[in-house]
Amino acid sequence: MSIRLLIADDHAIVRSGLSMLLGAQSDMEVIGTAADGKEAFDKALELRPDIVLMDLSMPPGENGLSATARLKEAAPQIDILVLTMHDDEEYLFRVLQAGASGYILKSAPDLDLINAIRTVHVGAAYLHPTATKSLITEFLQRVQKGQDVENFHVLTDREQEILQYIAKGYSNKEIAEQLIVSVKTVETHKAKIMEKLQMRTRPELVRYALKKGLLDFE
Repeated sequence: MSIRLLIADDHAIVRSGLSMLLGAQSDMEVIGTAADGKEAFDKALELRPDIVLMDLSMPPGENGLSATARLKEAAPQIDILVLTMHDDEEYLFRVLQAGASGYILKSAPDLDLINAIRTVHVGAAYLHPTATKSLITEFLQRVQKGQDVENFHVLTDREQEILQYIAKGYSNKEIAEQLIVSVKTVETHKAKIMEKLQMRTRPELVRYALKKGLLDFE
């Protein structure tokens, strides 16, 4: 079954180009496009795509941040992959807080975008490394200054380790192979992590891991 996509961007040429690129993939289908956040919200509720590719800046209409938050509240099952030209730490984190499953820079190669869509579709989060490095640095600086610090003792060392793998997009099977344990053991730890942090989805864990400085990209 194809990944059903909705593309939201204020530039017609970008919408057309992305439609051609993604429509040419054997496992993807572009079912609609939108020129601003409001249109993206309305069409997403009407067409029910698997993933919305959401541009952040879409003047003079509703921006991608507002549309992401509204759409995740109205239809949490729809994943949102944010497209952005800017590596803005605070803004990008606000997008993750709004419920996006990840983001990718518009300057990224075509193959990175295709991989990002497939990654998000299987339930993992996609964070483009070139943008994420500066985001992580920002939060590490805050932690060093005593800001945004929360109790972290609720997770055991093993749970913290598994959380890092989960946030980086590893499947339960891949985590089990890395740690040389059974898949069932990983699933048990994951359930405990979710329970302790009072979270239900992988994107929530990714945002938490980012905030705690648990992710690193070489």
